[in-house]
Amino acid sequence: MITTNYRVIGMTCGHCEASVREEVGAVAGVETVEASASAGTMTVTSAAELDQTQVIAAVREAGYTAEPQPADSRSV
Repeated sequence: MITTNYRVIGMTCGHCEASVREEVGAVAGVETVEASASAGTMTVTSAAELDQTQVIAAVREAGYTAEPQPADSRSV
C-alpha cells in the first residue's frame, strides 16, 4: 500500500471531512481516505501510485484546497 498525506485548507467540521472523503474516494485507485478538519490533513492509501492532480482536483470539487505533504511523509 502507498500512503500519501495532504494538507487540506478550509475544512472546519465533520461535514467537510465527509465531503472530502466522498470526492477523493471516487478517484480511481483510491483504497481509503481519512480526513481531519481539526488537523487540516488528509491521508490517502492506494495499491499503486496515484495521479496527485486528480486527488487535488477531487478536493477542489468538494470545495477545499489541498497540497501534498513533503515526500518524507509518504510511505510504502
